[in-house]
Amino acid sequence: MLDWNPMLNQSHPTVFVFCVFTAVPEFQVLLFLLFFLLYLMILCGNTAIIWVVCTHRSLRTPMYFFLSHLSFLEICYTSVVVPLMLSNILGTQKPIPLAGCGAQMFFFVTLGSTDCFLLAVMAYDRYVAICHPLHYSLIMTQKLCVQMVVGSVGLAVFLSLQLTALIFMLPFCGHRQEINHFLCDVPPVLRLACADIRVHQAILYVVGILVLTVPFLLICVSYVFIASAILRISSAEGRQRAFSTCSSHLIVVLLQYGCCSLVYLRPRSSTSEDEDRQIALVYTFVTPLLNPLIYTLRNKDVKGALRNAIINKAASDTH
Repeated sequence: MLDWNPMLNQSHPTVFVFCVFTAVPEFQVLLFLLFFLLYLMILCGNTAIIWVVCTHRSLRTPMYFFLSHLSFLEICYTSVVVPLMLSNILGTQKPIPLAGCGAQMFFFVTLGSTDCFLLAVMAYDRYVAICHPLHYSLIMTQKLCVQMVVGSVGLAVFLSLQLTALIFMLPFCGHRQEINHFLCDVPPVLRLACADIRVHQAILYVVGILVLTVPFLLICVSYVFIASAILRISSAEGRQRAFSTCSSHLIVVLLQYGCCSLVYLRPRSSTSEDEDRQIALVYTFVTPLLNPLIYTLRNKDVKGALRNAIINKAASDTH
């Protein structure tokens, strides 16, 4: 006996449209220009970090190896969301097919999860550097660094593939579904399913705990040991330098994990779709934009490398 599935009984395939930010044409133009400018700043800032790390020998250390990969992730992460978002701000709502929505969700969850795992890896790197400085080069080998990045990506792909496949096996009744969001994120798409989603919500919480809670707890443990080691440093200059290298990472961690936890780990009864969309704007635009600013403004090595690169470029142009 065949199971009845609303998806199979529709004369037209399901498509999704995103809820508009505003219907006022003047505000649409302003929003388009604002988000486009932020997107350009994210691309330029993170590309600058990748370029500086790759072209300066002094920055070829595990810390900056991870930082360059974090910047590359931020570029990919925002590029999965923002171009489609910008195309929907101006004019009429543009439908996205079921497969396109699934692809965006898969890449968005994969890149976001990799981001969270990589922040935990960076905390471990700081722990080894500050708590075991004499063994740092022996522990944080190039092979281990590559394995950590590959492992982060592999685990993120595995979890994202399972979650996305599970959600898009659900039936979506009707030809045209409006998502109260600017991207195919998991919670708003899950709400549109015309089936019992309690099991799927439970699985989403489990994935959220694996991606957010577990890495965050590991980061907290690392920073407990780091704080203890910093307090034992005798010189004020040494304490200041150690604190400076960690504080930048800690600011990014609190922003990323805080905003994502509000969306994915809050009980559904205490959330609203509008709140989720506003919080999503923070981790789509603010965090990727602040990453290069925080790591450059608070890091003497990166600032020095950027300054030298600009001076050398200006000198070569004058000759």
